[in-house]
Amino acid sequence: MLISLIVPCYNEEEAMPLFYKEASRVAAEMKTSHGADFEFIFVDDGSRDGTLRVARALHAQDERVRYVSFSRNFGKEAGIYAGLQAAKGDYIATMDADLQDPPALLPRMLDTLLTGEYDCAATRRTTRKGEPPLRSWFARKFYQIINKMSDTEIMDGARDFRLMTRKMTDAVLSMAEYNRFSKGIFSWVGFRTKWFEYENVERVAGTTKWNFWGLLKYSIEGIVGFSTTPLLVAAGVGILFCLLAFVGIIFVVVRALLFGDPTSGWPSMVCIILLCSGVQLFCTGIVGEYLAKTYLEVKHRPIYIVAETEEDKK
Repeated sequence: MLISLIVPCYNEEEAMPLFYKEASRVAAEMKTSHGADFEFIFVDDGSRDGTLRVARALHAQDERVRYVSFSRNFGKEAGIYAGLQAAKGDYIATMDADLQDPPALLPRMLDTLLTGEYDCAATRRTTRKGEPPLRSWFARKFYQIINKMSDTEIMDGARDFRLMTRKMTDAVLSMAEYNRFSKGIFSWVGFRTKWFEYENVERVAGTTKWNFWGLLKYSIEGIVGFSTTPLLVAAGVGILFCLLAFVGIIFVVVRALLFGDPTSGWPSMVCIILLCSGVQLFCTGIVGEYLAKTYLEVKHRPIYIVAETEEDKK
């Protein structure tokens, strides 16, 4: 039985050796308890520090370590997909290098899959300790919004840390879309999932690569990728303003017939024009977001480009 650990890395030079040490400890325990062999696949997402150098060094000292290095930064989603494609295991895990995803959970997760009742053991955080309050609030709202808009349920606090069977992994790989939102993809493909809860763990080294605007963009990707509700919202807003305009026309006509047509002030007219223009631009932006997704998909660009793997050094 082979277990593949996929670890996307972007500027994780400091965290990688610590992750490798902890993952190796857990792998040794699981070799004894479950007879499991491991491979560690580090995906260097165009890092600007010594991440690739560390991956090479770890591969030189341990043949279980493999790595894939991108030609530039393609994003974490591309890193996860590349790791899934490279994985040879019977069970495949995706996790972060900063140890916010505790490898110590792997034995319990594997026990769950070995029962045959589940195809995936996934994790979710019960707390967001250490995060800025504003970021935590927006994160909770994001899950509430996307679950109301989409038929695909996404667990609040879900992490990318999960252990999957080969069957589920192949299903995820079959979704080779360019604009990827893994949390949505994992849910969309279905299969039975057992959730493991744990409290938030702070990074062991380095700094987070996510900022507020990056997370906001990522959340928009998720909503647009797994829901067409925003298009309905845009249509609804358009219908509402058409009705308001119709009522306004009737009001103006009736007022003119009964009281004449007194001169109206231009400030109110300017405000109305600006409001209507803003709504039109807002709705156009929503439609444009979906068209942009379609535009990128039909180009059939590769999700990532590999610059180097451990095979190239042999």
